[in-house]
Amino acid sequence: MRCTGLTHVGVAALLMIGSWTAAGTLPAAASDTGTAASATSSSPTGSESASAGLLDAMQRDFGLTRAEAEAQLTAERRAADAVPEAREAAGSAYGGAWFDGRSRKLTVAVTAEAGASTVEAVRSTGAAVRTVEHSARALDAAKSRIDRLDAPAGVSSWSVDPAANTVVVNVVSTKKSDNDVRSFVAKAREAGPVTVRTVRAAAETFAAGTVGGDPYYTGNVRCSIGFSVHGGFVTAGHCGGAGAAVRGWDGSHIGTFQGSSFPGNDYAWVSVGSGWWTVPVVLGWGTVPDQLVRGSAEAPVGASVCRSGSTTRWHCGRVLAKNETVNYSQGAVHQMTKTSVCAEPGDSGGSFISGDQAQGVTSGGWGNCSGGGETWFQPVNEILNRYGLTLHTA
Repeated sequence: MRCTGLTHVGVAALLMIGSWTAAGTLPAAASDTGTAASATSSSPTGSESASAGLLDAMQRDFGLTRAEAEAQLTAERRAADAVPEAREAAGSAYGGAWFDGRSRKLTVAVTAEAGASTVEAVRSTGAAVRTVEHSARALDAAKSRIDRLDAPAGVSSWSVDPAANTVVVNVVSTKKSDNDVRSFVAKAREAGPVTVRTVRAAAETFAAGTVGGDPYYTGNVRCSIGFSVHGGFVTAGHCGGAGAAVRGWDGSHIGTFQGSSFPGNDYAWVSVGSGWWTVPVVLGWGTVPDQLVRGSAEAPVGASVCRSGSTTRWHCGRVLAKNETVNYSQGAVHQMTKTSVCAEPGDSGGSFISGDQAQGVTSGGWGNCSGGGETWFQPVNEILNRYGLTLHTA
């Protein structure tokens, strides 16, 4: 994946040296002193704090008008706030939740054990209710049992699909008849309810070799910055191991990887040296306004999400699945979020953001931004918790 540029050239989450010299001015609300990350944002709606660049990308990638994009962000923010309340209200009957971008409605699944009072409590959060057979706890347990299996290369990934109330196993279409794939699927079905779907290609990371003028690199791999944290930034683990030095486009030393995990996980954090400081911004690459980061409230399945990376810049799509295990050739990576957003080599490590809420760092996927594809990210809150970091917010 790609470590992003840290200076005045486009980077996903920005680090600054000296005075602000990016193509555009630092928004007045941004500060070079951090504030603690929070699960929610102080802004009343997702649209009020969305940059024009993010709204432009949503209009382009979803075919929306500006008003429709703003309405969608507002509905998604309300849904993100409602999910924890609905989960608590449903208790052991909770079966998952998802957002429908067309109707702009959140649906929460509950099992038949939910009584009338429980259903009413879930509805009071503003969500629609659907009765399903399996609880989220049961589906997560089945998925965990599948995680313990050895997956062949023909199996791309697997995750819980709350709307379908099943565990989905994704296999490469050209490999679905292979004996090792069929054997894996048979064992997976023993773990619980499983549905098999085919995908065009296996997932791979988006690391790229260095090229002249690349803004940020380590060794012969270039990546993109994910998000600024106090003291540095988070990015993808496959971009570099602990202790690896990070340099900018001009060869100057930026910082050092303090922690890194890949495979198993795909996250890392880099501390920055003297002369550099962080700002809570996802860059607009000089063509659209920058996006301030105000928190890290998790967007639900079905919500829109946009990605910024130094190769392909801004692209948007939807959250397709959470807690997905991705079977890279280097080894499986767990607890990933799958999206319909495209990416290409060099975008690794870059920012995934929904409205003004940080979501995660780009890990890998299949396809490209010409023909489409799918991309996974490692959730940012997991990275913050793992290393005890504080997201730098506006």
